[in-house]
Amino acid sequence: MKRRQIKRSKKQNGAPSWMVTYSDMVTLILVFFILLFAMSQIDKAKFEAVTDSFRNRMIFEFAPSIIPMDHSTDNSHQEQQTEDDLLKELKQQRKEMASRKKEKQGDTLDKLMIDVQSYLKKNKLTNVISATRTDRGVELILQERILFESGDADILNSGKPFLEKIRKMLEKIPNYVRVEGHTDNRPISNFRYPSNWELSGARASSVIRFMLLEKQLGNHRFSSVGYGDTRPLVSNTSPENWRKNRRVEIVILDQNQNQKQQR
Repeated sequence: MKRRQIKRSKKQNGAPSWMVTYSDMVTLILVFFILLFAMSQIDKAKFEAVTDSFRNRMIFEFAPSIIPMDHSTDNSHQEQQTEDDLLKELKQQRKEMASRKKEKQGDTLDKLMIDVQSYLKKNKLTNVISATRTDRGVELILQERILFESGDADILNSGKPFLEKIRKMLEKIPNYVRVEGHTDNRPISNFRYPSNWELSGARASSVIRFMLLEKQLGNHRFSSVGYGDTRPLVSNTSPENWRKNRRVEIVILDQNQNQKQQR
């Protein structure tokens, strides 16, 4: 007789199949709730920024889509028009801001000139100092006799109060200042000033040094130049005209001149 073969059941390794399915379901539910939690904590500002970046056509202009768009040419034309309009609007806004800034700057210099003229009249200095408003800014012309002895560059006490007044005014505004020295055409030659060039430059520098004594104004705002006798106000034909040509001009520059001065 043949022996009966006993079939042995194979022992299964690992978790039952139902448990695997159940674990997958639990994992998916957990992921779903994590996703909901993350969405509830989203930063609105960052989300809007990301959304706007995706809406911006410029991000994708070098990577054309493989999906054809309905009326793509029309859409591109409309978007280009929108960009052009935005650029025009931006340029217009910049022009308006620059115009308002220039008007404000002009009002400041106009007020400064009025204050200077009032000071000159009050102190009876109109015969030796004048103030005018020009394209460069506010020009103050100080004749030699209120500031210097003949052939010298040391500031006299008679001119210091006016320079003090100008210094206080300059503390309230950011404008750059240009100081110019001028002489008549009569030659000068001594051990300190071999010619009118050195004398005119030294006088302009003396005015700036006085302005910076109290260190309330920045050195970078000032520049000086000596013109000698090359830019006379009137012809050098008489003692009275010589007196007019010997002068120092303090020019408080307007906004446009400020930018040129910085360059």
